Amino acid sequence: MSASTPADRLKALGISLPPIAVPAAAYVPYARTGSLVFLSGHIAKRDGKPWVGQLGATISTTEGQAAARAVAIDLLGTLQAAVGDLQRVKRIVKVMSLVNSTSEYTEQHLVTNGCSELLVQVFGPEVGAHARSAFGVAQLPLGSCVEIEMIAEVESA
Repeated sequence: MSASTPADRLKALGISLPPIAVPAAAYVPYARTGSLVFLSGHIAKRDGKPWVGQLGATISTTEGQAAARAVAIDLLGTLQAAVGDLQRVKRIVKVMSLVNSTSEYTEQHLVTNGCSELLVQVFGPEVGAHARSAFGVAQLPLGSCVEIEMIAEVESA
C-alpha cells in the first residue's frame, strides 16, 4: 500500500476509527507503563451491539474473521486515544484472541487473522506483525463471538 502513515492507510481502506469505548465493568480501556500500552479486551460489535454467536454453531469462520477485523478497528480507536497519533506506535507486540466456539471447532487461528491482517495493513509488516495467541472459549461477555486484547510499544511520552 502506498499510503505512508497509519492514518493515510486507514483512509485508503475506508476506515474511520471509533471513539474510545466506555468500559462495561470495573476496568480501564488501556493502561500504559513505560513504552508499553496494554489494551483491555474488546468484544466484537456489529451496528454498535455485541456481535453474538458461536463459531462452529451459528457463525462461520469467514464471519468470525469479519468480527475479528471489527475488533481490530475498535482496538485501533482505543490505541489512538491512548497515544494521540498512531504514528507514535513503534510495534504491535502481542495480540490475544478469544473465540467463542464449540468444542469441535479448530479454526480460532483463522478467525484471529481478521485482526492480524488488518494490523499489518495499517502499520506495515515491520510495525504491525506481532506475536499472538488464539483460544477457543465456551462463552464471552454478552455472548460476543470474539474478544481481543493487544499490547503495543509506543514512543516515549
